[in-house]
Amino acid sequence: MSYSEPPPPPQYGVPVPPQGGLPPKTAGKAIASMVTGLVGLLTICCGFFVITSIVGLVLGILARKEIRASNGQLKGEGMALTGIITGVIGILMVVVTIILVATGVIDTNFEYSTS
Repeated sequence: MSYSEPPPPPQYGVPVPPQGGLPPKTAGKAIASMVTGLVGLLTICCGFFVITSIVGLVLGILARKEIRASNGQLKGEGMALTGIITGVIGILMVVVTIILVATGVIDTNFEYSTS
């Protein structure tokens, strides 16, 4: 059994060769999906913020497709799923609120008597 000589050490100023693959990066769309989904859920009292819930839902779906197509180069599946779930919940809460206001279950006519 013979052993060959080890390779010479790298010279000064020579870049070190990479040791294997790079760790996977977190998908930016997944982060944005989670943030916008949570913002939409937390600001549900303001009906016009339903746009952030819709953006969270769309970005979450796009991020999951991108992550699956990256073959392990991207991560953030959980964040994308969080954005999808919070986006759907935010949209449903706005729809339910609109239905309840339209049917009169929730009264939006606040009158205060000072007498």
